[in-house]
Amino acid sequence: VEEQRARWERKRSRTARELLETEHKYLEQLDLVLTYFVTILKAKGTLKPAVLETIFGPLESLYSASHVLSLHLEKGNLGPGLENFCQSLDLYGHYAENLEQANKTLKEQVRKNKSFRRFKKLQEARPQFQGRELEDLLPLPLKRLHQYKHFFRDLLENTSPDTAEYQKLAKTVKSVCEVSHWVQDIFDKRENSLQLLRVQKLLKGQKTQVLTPGRWYIREGWLLVVPSKGEELKRRMFFLFSDILVAAKPCHPLHLLNSSKLSCQAVYPLHQCSVDKVFGHTWSQGGLLSLSFPHKTLLLMSSNQQEINDWYRSLTAAVR
Repeated sequence: VEEQRARWERKRSRTARELLETEHKYLEQLDLVLTYFVTILKAKGTLKPAVLETIFGPLESLYSASHVLSLHLEKGNLGPGLENFCQSLDLYGHYAENLEQANKTLKEQVRKNKSFRRFKKLQEARPQFQGRELEDLLPLPLKRLHQYKHFFRDLLENTSPDTAEYQKLAKTVKSVCEVSHWVQDIFDKRENSLQLLRVQKLLKGQKTQVLTPGRWYIREGWLLVVPSKGEELKRRMFFLFSDILVAAKPCHPLHLLNSSKLSCQAVYPLHQCSVDKVFGHTWSQGGLLSLSFPHKTLLLMSSNQQEINDWYRSLTAAVR
């Protein structure tokens, strides 16, 4: 038991030391943004207060929270430090919610505002920035949140469960994980919106409405459609979403406007679909999928075994 305790203590000390060292580094980087951008921009009035607020969000509050945490860590007061820190964790969620708009506004200001563009270039040329741009420094709080999760988990694993500090660490790990899920959810939804928008732009015309609330993009790829009457195989692009499967074919290469687009051929709702794997003559080098809808059966083929398996998994999961 004594040996185990000593081992725990060694690992715990190492993690606490690493947490403090990386916290100092994180504070230094935040300080760069606050000192050379936020403070000076506020004093000069180069950007309107609302624009400044949009670009930097709650960065000053995040800095304060981390500064207080580092002071507690320096004194070895982990418990009170974590209690205090947990109260400001929501700031990371709000920061993530604002980040897309922050980047958009920053780009806009660089494009439109000549004095800000010049100022930004001048500040980033300082040796302290080591060639980094403001755009590289803005996502730092969210990277740090990810690191906190691992540090606090390691500390928890190497703390004796019968101490008061263990309870505080367990509470902190739970809070950090909840905020991390919140942040991940924001990124997933944003990524999904971009995918839906991309597919919408790929399809000719507006007849097929891809952009629908609650719809999730899953995958896409070329598959061969096996016709019911012995015609030749048709190569089609399929887009799988959480509620529909879209089949499309390329527009004519000489079309003036739509040569690089796809023309939608069919939209299959998945709520009444059943998926089966059919292996026939293509067993050695691919396979066949059978998709049954109330009024139609769709046979999809690929010569790539892995691809058919992946589509089968994705389709069954979407239907389920």
